[in-house]
Amino acid sequence: MTRSWRTHALDYTEGEKKDGSHKETRPGVETERKPPTLRFASAGAVEKAELGWKPRSFFAACLPEPSGRPAVLFSPRLASTRSRRACETRSRRRISGRLCFSCSAFVCALAFLGVDGDFVDITYVTSAVAKGAVCLDGSPPAYHLDRGFGSGVNSWLVHFEGGGWCSNVTTCLRRKRTRLGSSKEMAKQVAFSGILSNTPDYNPDFYNWNKVKVRYCDGSSFTGDVKQVDPATKLHYRGARVWQAVMEDLLAKGMNKADNALISGCSAGGLTSILHCDRFHDLFPVDAKVKCLSDAGFFINEKDVAGVEYIEAFFNDVVTTHGSAKNLPSACTSKLLPVPGMCFFPQNEVKQIQTPLFILNAAYDSWQVRNILVPGFADPHGFRDDFLKALEEQGTSSTRGLFINSCFVHCQSEMQEIWFASGSPMLGNKTIADAVGDWFYDRSSFQKIGCPYPCDSTCHNRIYQDSSEA
Repeated sequence: MTRSWRTHALDYTEGEKKDGSHKETRPGVETERKPPTLRFASAGAVEKAELGWKPRSFFAACLPEPSGRPAVLFSPRLASTRSRRACETRSRRRISGRLCFSCSAFVCALAFLGVDGDFVDITYVTSAVAKGAVCLDGSPPAYHLDRGFGSGVNSWLVHFEGGGWCSNVTTCLRRKRTRLGSSKEMAKQVAFSGILSNTPDYNPDFYNWNKVKVRYCDGSSFTGDVKQVDPATKLHYRGARVWQAVMEDLLAKGMNKADNALISGCSAGGLTSILHCDRFHDLFPVDAKVKCLSDAGFFINEKDVAGVEYIEAFFNDVVTTHGSAKNLPSACTSKLLPVPGMCFFPQNEVKQIQTPLFILNAAYDSWQVRNILVPGFADPHGFRDDFLKALEEQGTSSTRGLFINSCFVHCQSEMQEIWFASGSPMLGNKTIADAVGDWFYDRSSFQKIGCPYPCDSTCHNRIYQDSSEA
């Protein structure tokens, strides 16, 4: 495997090969880069994960069976007794010629990814409490910061965590007792992989940037702001204040000097990057290159199979409960009031955004198909048609990026084997990492939509047992 190089101050041309490799040239230098083959996680990485986090959810991870022998996801001796028993006792089943194991989500993800990702410590923004910028339970907001180095010391990637929304007192009370509503429940360290990796072989364009993962604990995609705190529930709806406090803290730590900046996020975090895109751009000097990336954040206003506008009513409840209307982009709310929840749908938002935006999404978005259309009854092909129609209505823009593959998946930038690895999803012979990097640095535009299922053989389709979180 050839170690990749990137020097963005130098001009070079890039060619593509059919096998997915890329030839990069600059004066006197010619190298080839291929996505790396992932390795299994070390015993130390798995043990460290187990010590820092107690898994409660499970997911199915499928691996091919070489030479007809059962695939082994990771050696049971590397995991805790609890996780080992989970992997040994939960049912095995075959899906499309693959052997599937059910394991603790975090440990299996690490074993499957096998990346050289670092564990990054949590930072609590304690100064935010005095400003009322707090999680649902009143605890301070938090993020994880991996400092940049070399040519990336003045470049910043701010990535927002996903995790759905709460739409009323009952669901917000339930949420405030979890990591999605309280920084007291968050892991002290998280592993950075995919777009957050600090290794050039796994993240060729952003590996040496300052990389931030902002934790999600407000339940409104960082838009809420209700001044009054109910003394009975002690719920704090302060997502917009959390956004502002975290941004101020990062600016004070050097982000104000950024030459390059990219806001990104997955799912509810991907929606955050859309809703706050122009606001993020306004934080930086006029000569800084600032762009936005939304991963699985393009939620569409789709009726369920019974013809009920469930997701529209749900988003309207979110906006009403959190007092979000005043913090949604005015270009949208001025047109769609008195139903401000409509401005939670990117299809009513994107065309007004001035900052360059890259939309990364599966046309068969697994969360939307299962949670909006109702699992077991929905026609995913019909969803794809409606999704592409909503996307088409945003018009064309030379600054916009599109990577819309026909996979059954939700969130693709955080998973190493999907972001950049041997066998990663591709469109136009480019991985997601290559497409986003080329778009950000203006090396080439990228606007591609994959053909309908099942023509894309590069998909990493996902099977989830817990469909409650976005």
